[in-house]
Parts: sequence; C-alpha cells; structure tokens
Amino acid sequence: MVLILLLGRPMDMRFCIRGGTGLVHHAGRPADWDVADIALFGARIEHVGRAQKAGGAEGANFDAGGLLVLPGIVDLHGDAFERQIQPRPDTVFSHDIALADTDRQLVANGITTACHGLAYSWEGGLRGREAALGLLHQVAVQREISYADHRIHLRFENHHVDGLPDVLDWIASGRIDFLAFNEHLPSIAATCNRPEKLAAYTARARCDAGTFKARLKQAQSRSSEVAQTIDVLAAACRKHGVSMASHDDETCFDRERYQERGVTVSEFPRTQDALFAALALDNRVVMGAPNVLLDGSHRGGLAAIDAVRSGMCDILVSDYYYPSLLLAPFKLAHKGACTLAEAWRLVAEHPAASLGLSDRGRIAAGSRADLILVEAGQGGCVRLIATIAAGRLAYCAEPARMVTQRAYSLAA
Repeated sequence: MVLILLLGRPMDMRFCIRGGTGLVHHAGRPADWDVADIALFGARIEHVGRAQKAGGAEGANFDAGGLLVLPGIVDLHGDAFERQIQPRPDTVFSHDIALADTDRQLVANGITTACHGLAYSWEGGLRGREAALGLLHQVAVQREISYADHRIHLRFENHHVDGLPDVLDWIASGRIDFLAFNEHLPSIAATCNRPEKLAAYTARARCDAGTFKARLKQAQSRSSEVAQTIDVLAAACRKHGVSMASHDDETCFDRERYQERGVTVSEFPRTQDALFAALALDNRVVMGAPNVLLDGSHRGGLAAIDAVRSGMCDILVSDYYYPSLLLAPFKLAHKGACTLAEAWRLVAEHPAASLGLSDRGRIAAGSRADLILVEAGQGGCVRLIATIAAGRLAYCAEPARMVTQRAYSLAA
C-alpha cells in the first residue's frame, strides 16, 4: 500500500506549487497577480517564478491550475477558541483538547497565524487567572505540534488592577504578542440587572449572581487606580516592543489619550468621531470580518464595508467567527468596496506588519511559507482547496492535485 499524500512533511523537503495565479509581492511596489510557480524549501519560500525542474527526488508538486494562491491569513484578534473551552455554560474542556480543535479550525479556514484574544478580567471564570494561565501554558506546549502559529493577544480589562503583576511578568517573559486595553465594566454595570444578561455574565464567570455583583462592585472601587495601571502597562509594552490597541473607542478623547501612551491601533472604533481621530493620528484601524459578512455591526457600531470603501479600515479580524476572514475579502471585492488584492492586504500583510512580523503576509522569496490556495466562484463565493503553514501541507480538500516524487509505504 502506498501513501501518496502526507499532511505534514520533512522540513528539508522541497515543495513546488505550479500553475496558480499568485498574489505576488514585487520589491518596491504593492503585491499584484502573476501566474508563477512558487518553490518552497523547508519553512520558507525559496523562489517565485518559473520553476526549472520538479520538486526533486525528495520533493512534491502541487497542481494549482485554476486556483488563486494567496498569503496565509494573519488573524490579529480571534476569540472563537473560547467556545472550544466552554461550549455550554456548564461544560468546560481542557485546554489541550480545545487548542487542538482550534488549530484544525484555523487551517481549515486559511488562517496560518492566529493571535488568540485572551481576555484577562476582574470577572474571573473563563476570563480569570486560572483560565489565562491555562491558555498561555497550552499555546507554549503545543507550539511544536500545531500547524498554525498560535500567539497571544491579551485583552486586558482596565479595572483588573490586581492582574497588573501577572501581565507585567507575561510581557517581560515574551508571552504576549499584542495587547489591547478594554473597558467593558461600564456596559456590564449598565446591563447586569437584566436577567438574561446577568445569566450570561455569571455563566462565563462560573459563579452565582451574588458573587458576580460583588466582583463588579470591587472592580468599581478601584476606578481611581485605572489610569496608573494603563500607564504602567503601556510603558512595559513600549519597553518590550509589544504593539498595543485600544478597544471600542467611543470619542476623539479616548483615542488621543491612548495615543499619548504609544497605543497606535484602534480596535473596533464605535463612532465616526473615534474613527476620524484614529485616521488623523495615522493609526491602524481594526474592524471585524463578521461585520462585512453581516452587512454591519451586530452591536450597532460602524459598518466595516463602508469603512473599507472609504479607505478607513486597515485590518480585518475574525473576532468571534474564524470563517469570516477567508470570505470577507471576496465579498468586499464583489461589492466593489476595493480590489481583491487590496482586500487581501487587510487580512495578511497589514496585520503581520502590526505585529512586527516582516517574514509573512506576502508571497516573496525568503518569506515564511504560509500560503493558501482557493477556488474563486461567482458572486464572491470562494472555496479553500489547501493551506500550507510554514511549508507544511496542513489542509487539503483535493489531494489528487499533489504529486510526490517518492512513494511512502504504510505499515501493514
């Protein structure tokens, strides 16, 4: 019996993607479409252009005829992994199971780099200390066996003053790749008297209503310490080169006060006032890809498709729905909000740059071999055919397209 296709392969093996139309980065100018062969060696792109020979005696070729070849998606903010940990209020699964399932979901949606939105809050439970330590530990443990590059986007609740020592330690030890300042306490306080909202909060916090309200009251009592907490965290991020974002900016003042602390990313600005302030400060603006698919924010915020059309959105993220990042660029192009090449920069090149990851987000010789191959249909439809993460074939819907130069025998 012969195994023709391996998911994952020796890291010194050559691999050539042939005949696809790639969004190729050309030095000194924006990426553009080019029919080219893309040769990979190990975890890197070795050559882009017409390949002189096949993958080699120990290599493989992938027939990309009729497909688009795109840089792997870089997700700056995704918290759908929480559903793998706690899919129902009374069910909690271990982080090893949850992260393994999340890894499969990521590559099956073309995401090759994922910043998990780890909320660290005074609420406790799913967003408390033990849960945070569990995710941090598991991301580190599974890094060598995961296909996607899993990273941490810490969503710090500003009123979680007691969490400051932990976060400073995580930043100093290099465990945080991106940090966002969140201020959800006012909205939680305003809605926790609604039975359905209180039930949702207590389920997530894994406590009863009385305990949750006591935690809320305790957090409110620390309000005078919030500004200094933000200052200390921002200084630590600047020192260690961690990019920062402010979350759900409502006003020009919100954006400006974070700008003064070196926070140069505006994540989900909720008003035109905050959006225009971010643009005036030359900040990167992050919006949700689900917003594009739903034709607007489910929370009454700004419409992402309008922002993209106006050149006011720099990055799209999965937020709470991984499939959205693959689909949104094709919808944007179909609706005429921008070209597909421009839309793809919102999910690959721009988020990679915001993380300081110059080795990915583009197809160019020397870059990390993170690529996806897709079949584009009518009306903005798209089907993922394959995902290649750090040179390894992580997902393949059409294995017949792969031809190896060597047969691998299976054990009987």
